[in-house]
Amino acid sequence: MKKNPWEEISLEVYEKHMSLDSVKQLQAMNGMMKGQMDDYPVRTAMILGIAGGNGLEHVQTEKYDTVYGVDINEEYLNAVKERYGDLQGVLECIHLDLINETEKLPPAELVIANLLVEYIGYPVFRQVLRQVDPEYVSCGIQINRDETEWVSDSPYLHAFDRLDEVHHQMDAEELTSVMKEAGYDKVLQSAEDLPNGKSIIRLDYKKTPCVGGC
Repeated sequence: MKKNPWEEISLEVYEKHMSLDSVKQLQAMNGMMKGQMDDYPVRTAMILGIAGGNGLEHVQTEKYDTVYGVDINEEYLNAVKERYGDLQGVLECIHLDLINETEKLPPAELVIANLLVEYIGYPVFRQVLRQVDPEYVSCGIQINRDETEWVSDSPYLHAFDRLDEVHHQMDAEELTSVMKEAGYDKVLQSAEDLPNGKSIIRLDYKKTPCVGGC
């Protein structure tokens, strides 16, 4: 069976590309993660597409009982375990393919999905939420403000060539509509401009309260 493109991109190349001054997505997502981890009254969280663990330094061990890190690339998860040994007892890494193994996900009160929905699509993301059943969901999505390519130009560009096979164009209003259908109301939207005509939009959602029973 053909591998998912994300299983073939080395962590070193991914992080070097994402942290370039002409890209700056690693830095932007790190700041976003601090707010995502701090903003809600939860004791369990699940980070989908955790890659090398960018932002895990913001996990407050006195707040969280469990933080799940999920990724399809086992190399990434091994790096996370090595880098964040201080989170032992709180951080649990889960190696699985969200598209084909959704049923293996445990429940969590908060789901964080930064630059993740783009690669699994809205229907699979809804399946994930149905399985995990979080109270809060926080998504970071990339929006191109002009006609630039969705992968920023860099010396590492060709490492990402196969991502076209799994990439879905994102739209904030469409995501909010999908979340509404899934039973979640938008509670926050913010944006941070990036180089090369791109921006990262943070969209947070809370489970819709039941009125008159569910």
